[in-house]
This record gives sequence, structure tokens and C-alpha cells, in this order.
Amino acid sequence: MTPLDTLQQHFGFSSLRPGQQQVIDTLLAGQSAAAIFPTGSGKSLCYQLPALLLPHLTLVISPLLALMQDQLAFLRQRNIPAASIDSTQSWEQSRQIMQDVREGRIRILMISVERLKNERFRQFIGQVPISLLVVDEAHCISEWGHNFRPDYLKLPDYCRSLNIPQVLLLTATATPNVIDDMQQKFGLSRENVVITGFYRPNLHLEVIPVTEAEKMPVLIEQLIEDPSLPTIVYVTLQHTAEQVAERLAAAGIQARAYHAGMDQDRRRQLQQAFMAGTIPCIVATIAFGMGVDKADIRRVIHYDLPKSIENYSQEIGRAGRDGQPSRCILLGNQAGLNVLENFVYGDTPEPDSIRSLLHEMQRAGDQWELMPLRLSNSTNIRLLPLKTLLVYLELNRIIEPQYSYFADYRFKFIASRRISSADSTRSDRHFSMPCSMAPHWPEAGVRSILMPSGSTTAVKESG
Repeated sequence: MTPLDTLQQHFGFSSLRPGQQQVIDTLLAGQSAAAIFPTGSGKSLCYQLPALLLPHLTLVISPLLALMQDQLAFLRQRNIPAASIDSTQSWEQSRQIMQDVREGRIRILMISVERLKNERFRQFIGQVPISLLVVDEAHCISEWGHNFRPDYLKLPDYCRSLNIPQVLLLTATATPNVIDDMQQKFGLSRENVVITGFYRPNLHLEVIPVTEAEKMPVLIEQLIEDPSLPTIVYVTLQHTAEQVAERLAAAGIQARAYHAGMDQDRRRQLQQAFMAGTIPCIVATIAFGMGVDKADIRRVIHYDLPKSIENYSQEIGRAGRDGQPSRCILLGNQAGLNVLENFVYGDTPEPDSIRSLLHEMQRAGDQWELMPLRLSNSTNIRLLPLKTLLVYLELNRIIEPQYSYFADYRFKFIASRRISSADSTRSDRHFSMPCSMAPHWPEAGVRSILMPSGSTTAVKESG
């Protein structure tokens, strides 16, 4: 069956879009490629079609569970055998998927990059023939990129150790530095990097000069014209998201705040409500965006300056994915520059902090168990640069990860340890609750503080 026959049979298309043909032809010729296409231009088809024609498994690295779920729903609608292994599954579910992969019943397997840190998974996937590694949101591999993720740096090594012959890199946003970085790390030839351009004629870009005092009235003026239009308002700080959402609600605009400081269930509820149209306006930090595939977003408004041109390009790219006219408005002044500069300086560790990290490692002996958040606090290195440093120690064969595990919660008394018998009796039912009920504990005079960041990693020195 020819690629066009497969395209028609499984996807219902009679032809490919610009750029898709070149990428797919490159992959079917046995070479690696990169597809740098604007949002909505069909990057995913560049691996979905070849996956049906290549002899073995296509392994897809995706940065978000929501992205995986969207892609899997699309593929299953077309009867394409695809699955993911992720944290929402039981051991029995994961084991069944692994069995299906071993026996060749799955053509496309999606995982997060963190899954490759799991030694058991690496042992399993190392026994499976793989035709193609796909890296979605591939700009995450570059330290020049706006969504840099340290674990992506290890993907070229994983690719070599798993004997994967071909790679496809996908992204909508990449500067020349990022493209060069991606190309160099995966050894791509320049002619196999396909760039179709970033211009989208349905997006109307505007900059409205405002003083800091004028920003809120101007924002309300823009939204009140049609408050029902699906809108994202981007801000820099979490407390700004809360404040702006409150002011908009007071002005009669149905808006909600969204940021990484909220618990996961609340964020999921807000995203689902926005996708369903029951909340038309989300005031968000950059925590909201990747994985939000809503076609009819009509306005993307930057209340604060974006962190970079790349961030701006990625964020406005969420507007008008259905091809209909949409507005991208930036409320511009220089008042927020110092905040953005502080982010840059805060992510640059001091030499003394790096020495402290190396001292911790040397003091640990042959095996070093660490908790990222605690290590970040003790060395005064933010989590992202800390993880980057640890990855570079891995890449230089100084340390090697062994396993990760979830640690117990720890609690700290903030009131007297002596609780009266009356208080103790009244609070018994709270002390018997699971940790997830911790917000009730202050009634007993105790506040729970969740110390771990999620998992503890054990590493060993490589000699």
C-alpha cells in the first residue's frame, strides 16, 4: 500500500499539506528529520502516517499527559493501534500494554521523557525493536529554548542505547539557536530540517501602550466588548493572576485565575471548564497553555510582558486554531522588566552554590540519595538549574540514576506540642484522616507542611 493509499484509508485525506510530504518522504527513505511547522499545520501526521508503514514500533516522547490523551483519542477514532504508559494507569494496565507492545499489537507508544529514567521500563523497551523515536515539543531539548527541560538532554543517549535508527523532531517554535542545537544533538543533516514558516494570516497582532495604572481599565475595555469570547489573559506572577481575575469578576466578566500554585484537581477542573466554554476567560501564568487544544480561542491578551519572543510566539499561537480571525493584544510598558530580569538572575546559580552541590555529592559516598526540593533549598539552586546540573553530571558519566521512589510526608509543629485533652479529643477524627485531608488539621493547632517535591532519586557515582 502506498503512503497516499494509507493516508486516504486511515485519515480520510487525499493529499498532504506543505512540508508534510518532504518530512514523510525523508522518514520513509530511512533518514531522520525535523518538522518546524506553525500551530495547526499537521505536525503529528508526520509520524502518524509513517508509523503505519515502518516495520517496527514508533516511540513518541510527549511533555504532557493532556497532549498524549488528545493524540490517543484521535488515533483510536481512526482504528490505529496506539497506547501510552503513564502515571494514571494501574500496574495491571501498564503490564497489558507492555505485553501488547512486545507482541507487535501496538504501532505507536507514547511516554513522558521521565519514563526513561525508570530502569525497569528501559529493560522492557530495550527488548522491543523500534523504527522511529518522535520528540514532540522538541524545543524542550535546547537550553536556548523557552520551555527547556533538562531530561530532554538525555534523549540522544537514550536513542543510541536503544538502537533506534531514526528520529523525528516536532515543534512549532524554534529560533535559529534552538534549531542548530536540535540538529547538532541528534546529528540531523540540514536539508532534513523542514521549516514552513510561522506566519498565520488569521491572527491580528496589536500592542497597546499603557501606563501601569491604565492596564486594568484597558483590559476591561477590551473584554467587555464581548465577554463571552474564549480568551486567555497571560500574566507573569501567580498573585497577579488572582488579582486580575478578581477585578474582572467584579467588573461583571466571568474570569478565573489559573497557575501552578493551585492543586492539580483544581487546575484540571478549570481547564475542562474553559475547554467546554462554561468559563470564557482564563487569567493565567505560563502554566496554562501547552496541551490546551481549543480551536476557537478568539483573544490572547498579554497583561504583562512575555518572557521572550519565543514565549510570545508560542502563547499567541493558541489563538484561532480553527483559522478564524482572532486578536493577540499586548498591553505594553516596561514596568515588568525587573521581574523578568529577576527570573534570569535567579536561574543562574552562584559558584559557591555549585561547589556546595559537588560537596554534597562527594560526602555521600558510593550511593547518593537526594530529594530535589530539599537539595535545591540546601544548595540555594533553583530546581530547573539544579536538574540541569544533575543531568550534565549524568551525561559526563559522573553519576548514574538507579531508581526513584515516593517519600513519606513529613510534618512540622507550628504550635505547642502540648495539646489539651479537650483539643485532642475534638481533633481525633482529623488525625485519623489521610494526608490528603491535611488542610483540616489547623483546627487542632497543627499545620501540615508537605516537605518532598514528589520523589526521591538514588544515584551512584560512576567511578
